[in-house]
Amino acid sequence: MTDRAPVGRIDVRQHACPVTWVKTRIALGRLQPGEILEVLLREGEARENVPRSAAEDGHRVIRLDPAPQEGEGTWSAWLERGQAQEERERTWP
Repeated sequence: MTDRAPVGRIDVRQHACPVTWVKTRIALGRLQPGEILEVLLREGEARENVPRSAAEDGHRVIRLDPAPQEGEGTWSAWLERGQAQEERERTWP
């Protein structure tokens, strides 16, 4: 858990995978490393794939919680921007 708040928020509930991850990745790319993005997701495929893809791309999943106040079946993911895969590859010795 963190005491820091997200600096941005996106809602990808209206999109299907893989667009949910594409939009999330673009939003994360606009942040500085260490900043947090909140992503509103639908239950199911997006809830499973977006956090997994974020972690695989070098970001950290801070929290993944149901967000019923945002609508039935909604989840809130807090993702901390890390160094993306292509950035890690460019800095590889």
